[in-house]
Amino acid sequence: MHLNGVVDEVTENLLFFFNYLPERSSQGSGTPCYRLASVSNLRTCTFVKMLWPILLAVFAILLVADYSRRQKVIATLGNIPLVSHIPFIGTIAVLFQLNPDNYDRKWHEFILRYGKTFGSFLLGMVFVVTTDHRIVDALLASNENLSKNFVYKMLTSWLGNGLLLSSGKSWQTMRKIITPTFHFKILEGFVEVFDRQSDALIAKLKSKADGITPVNIYEPVGLLTLDIIAETAMGVVINAQSDSKSDLIQAVNEVTDIMANRFVRPHLSFQLLAWNTHMKLKQGINVMHAFTERIIEERKQSLLHADARHTTDEMEFDGDGIGAKKRLAFLDVLLQARVDGQPLLDKQIRDEVNTFMFEGHDTTTSAISFCLYALSRHPEIQDKVFEEIRSNLGDDLNRRISYADLQKMNYLNCVIKESLRLFPPIPAVGRCLDRELKLDDFTIPRRANVVILLWEILRDPDNFVDPLSFKPDRHQNEGNTKATGYSNIPFSAGPRNCIGQRFALYEMRTILIKILRNFELLPLGEEVQVSMKIVLRSKNGVNIGLKPRQYQ
Repeated sequence: MHLNGVVDEVTENLLFFFNYLPERSSQGSGTPCYRLASVSNLRTCTFVKMLWPILLAVFAILLVADYSRRQKVIATLGNIPLVSHIPFIGTIAVLFQLNPDNYDRKWHEFILRYGKTFGSFLLGMVFVVTTDHRIVDALLASNENLSKNFVYKMLTSWLGNGLLLSSGKSWQTMRKIITPTFHFKILEGFVEVFDRQSDALIAKLKSKADGITPVNIYEPVGLLTLDIIAETAMGVVINAQSDSKSDLIQAVNEVTDIMANRFVRPHLSFQLLAWNTHMKLKQGINVMHAFTERIIEERKQSLLHADARHTTDEMEFDGDGIGAKKRLAFLDVLLQARVDGQPLLDKQIRDEVNTFMFEGHDTTTSAISFCLYALSRHPEIQDKVFEEIRSNLGDDLNRRISYADLQKMNYLNCVIKESLRLFPPIPAVGRCLDRELKLDDFTIPRRANVVILLWEILRDPDNFVDPLSFKPDRHQNEGNTKATGYSNIPFSAGPRNCIGQRFALYEMRTILIKILRNFELLPLGEEVQVSMKIVLRSKNGVNIGLKPRQYQ
């Protein structure tokens, strides 16, 4: 009876539409138009009364199916608490409350409320968020659960099926091909690039080093790392530090910003919700892809026309097949690679080069900037690092930094580790389970999206003594840490860890040495307000002061 009343009321409202326009028409109610509408009304009335019960029945079936599915997942999850959710849409209301500037606070609130592991539903997907070392260790060490979760797919239009986003056999093949690129013999050659490209940064900072004016160090460091990654990845000089307004540099910055916002606010990926942003993203990606494709084609032609003697002279190989000649670009490795006797497709090469450009630019910018910030706020630690640098390199600022020099910087290495612990460039990593993960009192089902909060793990008092303090010595003295398993993992860990972490660490050491040899870092400007996008940033910049270093 109530259902019939609702159907009649809805039908009446729909029929009003058919009557309204003809009645208001200047043609009058006796026109053929009005008579036609009247006939249509009768047909529509019958159709709507038949349609509504069907729609309600379908909705009821979907509701029951969703409830049944959720109950099965809840039973599987066992003791894992769940965030309050609504049928079908799950915790989407919570998602809309999140933004890059409050992620750290909101996640911490959830952990305090629900514990180190909690689950949620979102648009039919299962999510498990965790800092529990049992889950983290089991998942990161697994050779079976290697697929990234759905959020990473937002990067597909830019990075394609590169190493960051691929899975299965494709990922295994490319990982095997790319790994030799980071052999120490090749990294030796890259140190020269790190050192030389840093000269432009030092020259630029000298004009700002008045000891009074705060400098947002993130921006100039970002241009430096872009120059470095372009030369090491593709063997080209793009002069980002001297021509930051070029189409390529503008495209890189714009695409990175848009992707970063989408990563933490997935609803912005829907084109209709942000059409202008989508068009800017598309244009930026086209500029970057066109540049990469041009460089690939030019390098292919260069290799094609190189004679055998030149190719042999350019590379020397040891018994492991690792090139000993410096300055072998990442692109050269891909162009010379073979899979089942066949060269890689141009698109495969483009995807890997773009992935390397992405992962080697923003992450190292974040890591270097926050490390400089930490040193500027801890002068006693900065002095200790400088004394180590000075004792190994002397006072000649024109002396080039070598790979061997970097091996001697033990305390600087501890400082970098501590900075990465407090300010991890990647605040969280995710997996989509290819197989269910069973632990003592619960099971995380297949296809669940697991989010590992590195930011929380690295600041957990259960893992580190006095975790919010900047204490590099803790990495020399194991008594200052309670970390077990995969607790100190700023580069993630296991089979799918960051393949370029040694590259990043050597780059960081070189740039920090160059800056500290030339400048004293001062605690000027606002304190950082962390903003969690794909990569850790600061809402108000990473501000420090600079003063020319005095040698006595």
